[in-house]
Amino acid sequence: MPIAVGTTAPDFSLKSKTADGLVDVKLSDNAGKKATVVLFFPLAFTEVCTQEFCDVTAGLAQYADLGADVIGISVDSPFAQEAWAKANNITITLASDLNKEVTVAYDVLFPMLAGVGDTSTRAAFVVEADGVVKYAEQTATPTDLPNFDAVKAALGN
Repeated sequence: MPIAVGTTAPDFSLKSKTADGLVDVKLSDNAGKKATVVLFFPLAFTEVCTQEFCDVTAGLAQYADLGADVIGISVDSPFAQEAWAKANNITITLASDLNKEVTVAYDVLFPMLAGVGDTSTRAAFVVEADGVVKYAEQTATPTDLPNFDAVKAALGN
């Protein structure tokens, strides 16, 4: 079960690879300023993850209009995430949880996905500017997508 609605979201500081090199991505950077949609996904370069992040990228302006940033988190290295983003024109901020600490903190660890190893499950959280979780969803399987209409509705309230 993912962390519950109404709880304070665990802060994180993860690495992201950008044109400027490795940068820190912190949930707390939005504290007091705007909401954050945190999307956990199993692995870059997989079909469902690619479709999800291409779709979210295409609608990124909707999240900005609702006053939110979007951060995608997986256990991939920041270098793999960067290559995947470039190959698929994904413009969402991607953050590497290579050591799985944030995945565990949000209680969205998927043990032994397809016999490959532990990954993040597919999950979506809306974290308000005050750091409180307003929406939390973990999908039943890695092939199911979060309810993005519900995510947007949580941002709109």
